[in-house]
Amino acid sequence: MTRHIIMAFMVFCWVGFANAETNATKDKAASTGRLEAYNKLRNVMRMIEERYVDEISFNEIVNKAIDGMLSNLDAHSAYLDARKFDELKVQTSGEFGGVGITIGLKEGALTIISPIDGTPGEKAGLKSGDIILKINDKSTLNMAIDDAVDLMRGEPGSKVQLAIVRKNEPKPIVFDIVRDIIKVEAVKAKRIAGTDILYIRVSSFSRNVSQHIKDELKKAKWLKGIILDLRSNPGGLLNQAVEVSDLFLKEGIIVSQKGREESENIEFKASANSAYESVPMVVLINGGSASASEIVAGALQDHKRAVIVGEKSFGKGSVQVVLPLDKNEGLRLTIARYYLPSGRTIQALGITPDLLIYPGAAPREENSFSIKESDLKQHLEGELEKIDTSSKKESNKNDITNTMLWDDIQLKSAVDVLKSWAVIKPDSQ
Repeated sequence: MTRHIIMAFMVFCWVGFANAETNATKDKAASTGRLEAYNKLRNVMRMIEERYVDEISFNEIVNKAIDGMLSNLDAHSAYLDARKFDELKVQTSGEFGGVGITIGLKEGALTIISPIDGTPGEKAGLKSGDIILKINDKSTLNMAIDDAVDLMRGEPGSKVQLAIVRKNEPKPIVFDIVRDIIKVEAVKAKRIAGTDILYIRVSSFSRNVSQHIKDELKKAKWLKGIILDLRSNPGGLLNQAVEVSDLFLKEGIIVSQKGREESENIEFKASANSAYESVPMVVLINGGSASASEIVAGALQDHKRAVIVGEKSFGKGSVQVVLPLDKNEGLRLTIARYYLPSGRTIQALGITPDLLIYPGAAPREENSFSIKESDLKQHLEGELEKIDTSSKKESNKNDITNTMLWDDIQLKSAVDVLKSWAVIKPDSQ
C-alpha cells in the first residue's frame, strides 16, 4: 500500500511539473511574440525616421503611431494630444461657439447623429443622417471626429460652411452657418390640446434632466398618458438615463455595463419608487436618438412598459473613459458596452421601434367637405361652436394643437396609440 501511495505521489508531482512546464512554455512563447512585435514596430519607426521623403522627428512618428493605433480600434477611441486635451476641458467646463450638432462615424462616413434643438445647425436645416462631405473646403474623408469638431468650433458670430450629402438628394447641399454659443434647454413639456396626455421633449441627457422631468410630471395633476420624445437626442450622462428610466419602472434591470475588466461590469436596477409605473406611455425615437436615449427607450421596451414609435435609432452603446498620459495628454478609450435588460446590445444595432413611422406631415383627405344642403345651416352652427370651444381649450401656449399634430405624423401616431390604449385598457388610466 505504501508503494501505491508513493507511486501516486510521484504521478501527482510529475503531472504538476508537466503543467508547470507547459505554462512556462506558453509564457515564454507569449513573451517572445510580444518582443517580436515590439521589434517590428521599432524597425518600422526607424525606417520612417531615416527614409521618409520629408524630415520628421521621432516624437512626431510616435504620436502618429499612437493616433493611428487608437483610431483603428473603433470610432470613439482616440489619442488626445495637448491641443485636443485642452479642447476636451473646454467642452466639459467652458463656453464655446459652435454649430450645435452631434456627429459620429457611421460606416466610415462623418455623419450627423442629431442637430441640437434651437442651435444654428438645427435652424439651418441640418438633419439626422446627413453626411458631412466638406468643412470649409476640407474633405472629411478619413478625418477623425475630434478634428472635425475642431474645424466646426470657432468664435461666436463667425461662419463655417458645410457640404452635406443627404439621402434622396441628387447633389451635395451647401450650408453657410453662423456659429453661436450653444445653450441647450434639455427638457420641455406641453399638454396635447383637448387630452390628458403630457408631451415631454428631452433634447439631451445633461445634468438634472431627471429632476426636471419629475417636476413636469408633478405639475400635471390631470395626467393620463405620457409621450417621451427622444428624437434627435444624442445622449449624455448615464446616470440621467438610469434615473429617467427609473421614473417609469417598478423593478428589474435598466441597463448593464460589461467590459474586459470585472470591475467594469455593473448592473443598474430600478429602485421600486416609481409613481408613474402604470401610466400609459409612448417613446418617440429616430436615427438621431443615440446612447443614453437608446438606453431609456430600450429599457422601457424590454420591460414592455412603453410603445416605441418612430424610426430605428443610431446604435451607439459603448462606454468611453479619458485616461491621462501626463498633465497635457491622454487617451479616450472604449472600456465597455451597454446591454439592455433582455441581454441585447445597442452597439451598431440600435433600437427597432414597435411602430415604424417615417417623419413628415400626416396625410389629409382633400375636398372631403360634403354635406346636404338641408343640413348646411345646422352643420355650420355646430362647426362655429366647435371653433369657439377649441379656441378656448387651445389658448394655452404650452398646448400642442391639433394643427401641430397633423404636421408631425410620428407625434400624431403616438397620440393615437395612447387614445387606443384608453379604449382597450381603460382601467390603466
